[in-house]
Amino acid sequence: KFPQPSFLEGVKSRGKALLKMDNVSFTYPGNTVPTINNVCVRASMASRVACVGVNGAGKSTLVKNLIGVLEPQQGTVWKFPNSRIGYIAQHAFHHIENHLDKTPNEYIRWRYQNGDDREGLDNANMKLSEKEEEELSKPIEISLKDEKGNIKKQKRTISRMSGQRRADPNKKKVLQYEVVWKNMSQDSNSWYTAEEMIKFNKIYEKVIRLIDAKCAAREAMYARPLTQENIEKHINDCGLEPEYGTHYRMNSLSGGQKVKVVIAAAMWDQPHILVLDEPTNYLDRDSLGALADAINKYEGGVIMITHNDAFCSHLCPERWVMENGRLNTEGDVEWMAKAADQAVEFEKVDEMVDASGNEVKLKKMKKKYNAKEKKKLMKVLREKIAAGEDLDEEEEELCIEWNL
Repeated sequence: KFPQPSFLEGVKSRGKALLKMDNVSFTYPGNTVPTINNVCVRASMASRVACVGVNGAGKSTLVKNLIGVLEPQQGTVWKFPNSRIGYIAQHAFHHIENHLDKTPNEYIRWRYQNGDDREGLDNANMKLSEKEEEELSKPIEISLKDEKGNIKKQKRTISRMSGQRRADPNKKKVLQYEVVWKNMSQDSNSWYTAEEMIKFNKIYEKVIRLIDAKCAAREAMYARPLTQENIEKHINDCGLEPEYGTHYRMNSLSGGQKVKVVIAAAMWDQPHILVLDEPTNYLDRDSLGALADAINKYEGGVIMITHNDAFCSHLCPERWVMENGRLNTEGDVEWMAKAADQAVEFEKVDEMVDASGNEVKLKKMKKKYNAKEKKKLMKVLREKIAAGEDLDEEEEELCIEWNL
């Protein structure tokens, strides 16, 4: 049993693209021929994709470019803001090989202890190269108003982005990010939108992506505290008994049990798309059946690379066929269109165990209403109040908020 994807603002249908790859080519250092060539794909929460092809066709390279583990030399890769991708590599044990002295429970707490996924932050699209850091150390020209309101130009160097963000006071649904200037006091810090930062340098797109990911992860921690009890239940849901999940070091687990640990770790932060590279390795028949059942019930997207055709054929109506670095897509068009039109129903968590072991009720996330929706709902609530009808908890809160 997998946890369902976390709430993602701005996504109302399962078919909305969360990952896009356009005209992407990637060549490994030392090679002259691209491993993948001019590839275009889309993935959403409705995706059920089997990526197939002979060894060396470029399947893993395609997936690694799509999710940001690698950066392409040509083409563009885009990810929906704050969407999360769970990734299980072909050699699944590489995720845990430096943590074999930990229990599975300790490993997941270590991996997510700061709110964000430490492994995800190691992706190429979440780190700045030396060349990029050097580029960002160059002075930029900004416009400032003096006391008389005259605009003057000034050259400054950005020391760093603080990681803080706030709502733009002048624009709705736009965020501003705090900039720390080199050799200037904290009082001189400035706030810029993502669009303005990217105009300074396109590399800031990556920096902002990292800030957004960290902020989203910290918010998620409040809804799902990183406690031993919560993780024990989660690991059990992913197929590993609490005895092994909490009391056994990972170096004493079997290959199949280690794969379950890797799956549980990837699913902890409730990803919107799960990517599995050869997931059937080390799993016995019963475990494969349980994995197939969990995938069937999972509301997020699934992309899997596998040679086990019997396993993926009934799970994945869409196929990405890689041959000599080029991609052909095949699939059940009618099924994919129907799945894409389905509305997203994010699972709400009402109760959780806090760090002290107490059960706490969680506040539901308030829906944001536009002016038209608010006017219509206010009319309904006034009619209910006039008729003496009972209001539910959410309606009562809205009546107080809107002074009805």
